[in-house]
Amino acid sequence: MNKKSSFFKTDIQAGVVVFLVALPLCLGIALASGAPLFAGIISGVIGGIVVGLLSNSQLSVSGPAAGLTAIVLAAISSLGTYETFLMAVVLAGVLQMLLGFVKAGTISNYFPSNVIEGMLTAIGIIIILKQLPHAIGYDVDNEGDFFFIEKGTGHNTFSAIIDAINYSHLGAIFITLVSLGILIAFNKVAFLKNLKVVPGALVAVVTGVLLNEVFKATGSSLAISQEHLVNLPVPKSFDDFLGQFSRPDFGTLMNPQVWIVALTIAVVASIETLLCIEAADKMDPMKRYTNTNTELFAQGAGNILSGLIGGLPMTSVIVRTSANINSGGRTKTATVAHGALLLIAVLSIPTVLNKIPLACLAAILLMIGYKLASPTVFKHMWQNGKYQMVPFIVTVVAVVFTDLLKGVAIGLVVSVFYILRANLKLAYFFKKEEYHEGEVVTIKLAQEVSFLNKAAIKQTLQHLPDNSKVLIDASDTFYIDHDVLQLIRDFLNIGSKDKDIQVTLVGFKDEYNLENSNHVSSN
Repeated sequence: MNKKSSFFKTDIQAGVVVFLVALPLCLGIALASGAPLFAGIISGVIGGIVVGLLSNSQLSVSGPAAGLTAIVLAAISSLGTYETFLMAVVLAGVLQMLLGFVKAGTISNYFPSNVIEGMLTAIGIIIILKQLPHAIGYDVDNEGDFFFIEKGTGHNTFSAIIDAINYSHLGAIFITLVSLGILIAFNKVAFLKNLKVVPGALVAVVTGVLLNEVFKATGSSLAISQEHLVNLPVPKSFDDFLGQFSRPDFGTLMNPQVWIVALTIAVVASIETLLCIEAADKMDPMKRYTNTNTELFAQGAGNILSGLIGGLPMTSVIVRTSANINSGGRTKTATVAHGALLLIAVLSIPTVLNKIPLACLAAILLMIGYKLASPTVFKHMWQNGKYQMVPFIVTVVAVVFTDLLKGVAIGLVVSVFYILRANLKLAYFFKKEEYHEGEVVTIKLAQEVSFLNKAAIKQTLQHLPDNSKVLIDASDTFYIDHDVLQLIRDFLNIGSKDKDIQVTLVGFKDEYNLENSNHVSSN
């Protein structure tokens, strides 16, 4: 059976969960960006279907991104009209395609895993903190606002939680608890866990809708009002629906301000995308690698189309990608399915969607946040030693208290400091040798191997021919970075088996725990 077809059911289930997560985020990010609400839906549909099909990634999900809201809000204001802003989005897409063409995506190889782990853990913490108010019925903050300092109010994440306690709603709390109970049951109870017909998130949402409809029908004080439900635009006619689309003002093509905004969007969106792709590859249970240059090309194509019909700029986004992986998504079928569901839902059942309590969706996101920031992640990083733990903790704190890009930049600085301190003396080198006895490729490691060498080693391992033999020699090596060890471990356990490559390890210390291969250890 084809691998992709064997994952079809779980991919569709994951697509449903991602759709439920993406719907309020698309609307919330559009609202926070000062754009029409439908612009967020357009971006989500294109990100799911178009970018999903063009992307080389099997797991990442694209759509409107929280990290771009401040840029978009300022750009719409400074450029004067939304149509002028759309011109900048189209140009940003063109620039991203050019970045892919010149292979700028390779910079993702230089993101150390402790920083990526820190970013994912921080996103999990932020999701939990941001969803707690929604979980108890306080929906003042937009879905998709992941900044510590909230725009406009000057409040921060913690003060919003304190305010939420004073405005909590018993009905929302009840529905959140019921939804969490259902989600936990689908994760823990064997019968429900093995049930492949329907995802737990969908059961939680349907239950939440039915409960609230019962509350309203009986006049209960637990009934949740419309401002605490999903708020999707509902067109009254087909002409109204078509009126939600916009076109860029091509007359502003030569406006320097438009080009400045386009360049800003292209750079920020590309960096966020590369960070998410690296994170998605790290979370991938099948340990596949994404061609990041193809990804930039796909993102550029998506932004061109989004700008042409009135959508927001998009990136590969961590929250939806995490939801996809944690829900069982294994191929791009899940990503495309989520985009198709967004399109079908807004065309056919917008009034039904507007009955979904935000408390239900908060419960789903709370579960996603917990999985990203579970205690086992901290335990794992602690066991890897201070050179992994310190940059990890710094990244977590920096992302939570600033934003994604600033936090990752701070984490990178700390990580590079530790790496440079360990790599001042010797550089990395490797060589290939072909022997007559069966094409043996020898990769010789230097005395110290850092994460800066990960890209070269990854390229070498990726391009090894099928049915070949490779000898990785660490006889003279005193230090191998955790990232490189993980790369070699993944190649031993998965990559080499997929290509029927025979691997021999020489000189690796027992403490590196490469037990899944027959190798010669150094004593």
